Amino acid sequence: MGEKLSIGWFTFTCCEDSSILFVELLNDHFFEWKKKIEFKHCKMLKTKNVMGPFDVAFIEGAISNDEEANEAKKIRSLSKKVIAIGSCACSGSPSNQRNYFSPEQKARIAPLLEKFKLFGEVKRLDQVITIDGRVDGCPMDEKKFLEVLNTLLEEVKE
Repeated sequence: MGEKLSIGWFTFTCCEDSSILFVELLNDHFFEWKKKIEFKHCKMLKTKNVMGPFDVAFIEGAISNDEEANEAKKIRSLSKKVIAIGSCACSGSPSNQRNYFSPEQKARIAPLLEKFKLFGEVKRLDQVITIDGRVDGCPMDEKKFLEVLNTLLEEVKE
């Protein structure tokens, strides 16, 4: 890893509450992180984003279609580490609620799944790519996220 931790922040099928929390954390940590982190890809912060390579990619959200699965695989190939962020990425829930619908409910939504090219079942991130860590919660557990990020920042020094 280089002098700064190069990161990407990505979201898939979710409510993006962890992304909102991440932006809120910048209120307290911006000047500290600015010295230590290169935000290569973070659409909520930048208009010009670079797609890798990344020391770490933080991925929020479940995977609900081929486009998301392919994007997650591309991100994985460009990243030294991938951290699943939030409940949807870590467990699939609540984005995967339709996975537990009754057969009748599944039949009713089948035309929508086909129309929007969605998987029959929503997948958590580790069902599509290998992850190196996780921060559970809806939104993510702030304390755990800071622990993970601080560990990654320490690795940059080594």
